[in-house]
This record gives sequence, C-alpha cells and structure tokens, in this order.
Amino acid sequence: MKTLLQAGARVQQLLEQRGWRFCFIGGLANFRWGTPRLTDDLDLTLLTGFGAEASFAQALLAEFESRIPDAAAFAEQNRVLLLRTDDGFGLDIALGAMPFEERSIVRSTQIELVPGAVLRTCSAEDLVVHKAFAARPQDWVDVEGVILKQRGVLVWPQIWSELSDLAALKEAPELLDELARIARRAEKVIGPFAHGR
Repeated sequence: MKTLLQAGARVQQLLEQRGWRFCFIGGLANFRWGTPRLTDDLDLTLLTGFGAEASFAQALLAEFESRIPDAAAFAEQNRVLLLRTDDGFGLDIALGAMPFEERSIVRSTQIELVPGAVLRTCSAEDLVVHKAFAARPQDWVDVEGVILKQRGVLVWPQIWSELSDLAALKEAPELLDELARIARRAEKVIGPFAHGR
C-alpha cells in the first residue's frame, strides 16, 4: 500500500503542476476514512467541465500509458480515462463536470498518509456518496466501514442531499434505501446517531 500511496503522490504532483483541480476517491480515500483494504489502482476525479475533456485526455495520455486501445474515445463516451502509472498501477481518472463532483473537489483536503506521500482526498461524506452511487457490492462494504470508523462525525444532511440528487439522476431511489439500511445496521454496533432517514 505504501508504494501505491507514493505513486499517488507523484500523480498528484503532476496534476498540481498543471494547476488542475482534482481529488482522490476510491481506495485511497477509503484508506483515509474507512476500513483499509488491498487495492492496486488509483481513482480520482479531475474537474474538466463539459467541452474541454479532449484536451485534458490528450495531455494525460502524453504522461501516462493507456490501459485500453483508443482510451481517448472511451473517455469521451464514458467520462473516465483508463491509464497506468510508470510503476504499473492502474489510474482511473473520472472527467468531472457535475456540480457534485466540483463540490467534492472543493471540500477535499490533504493528508500525509505515509511519510512523503501527501494526498488530496474527498471528504468522508463525499466518499459515502461516491460509493453509494457506484453501488457495487464492495462499495457497500466500504460505506459501512466509513460509517463505523467515522461514527459521530459524519454530516448526514449533506450525504442525503447529495445522494438524493444523484439517485434521482440515475433513476435509482433504491440507493437511498440501501444506505439507510446500512446506516441502521451500523447504528446497532456503534449506538444511535443522526443519519436523518
């Protein structure tokens, strides 16, 4: 994990040198806020807005190896650029443009997770929203880990507000129900807290 964090710090340095706005999400943010688990990739949101994605993709493809053929076309269609760092770690860069993505970057903060690896990650609340929106089985496990580790400090009104908007956009109201179920289960372990649902 230390090597991955160091690779993340090198990626961050490159993005900062370009003056780009970004934050790590996924496994690195989970390492900070939740229950750490083994991961071999770096996930981040890079704020590109709508219309400038191609120029960002071109600049990144000049710095990193693509993991798939025609990564630029894939990124244009799916809003994620699939790259690999020099030391072999997967690098998934979400091309952010939605208001939540921008707010997530604004709320992000830096932390030195290992000596010499200062990383900008999304907040714990935004990590819950990111993972609930993705809604894969491992994401829900990670969500519960964040709730348990950050007991008593999560800003639940913010979580519900952000996820409600995204769930409506995805036409998936069940995301809210699943998060409420997990929060109630965690509540039995850690005692009452205001999850707002």
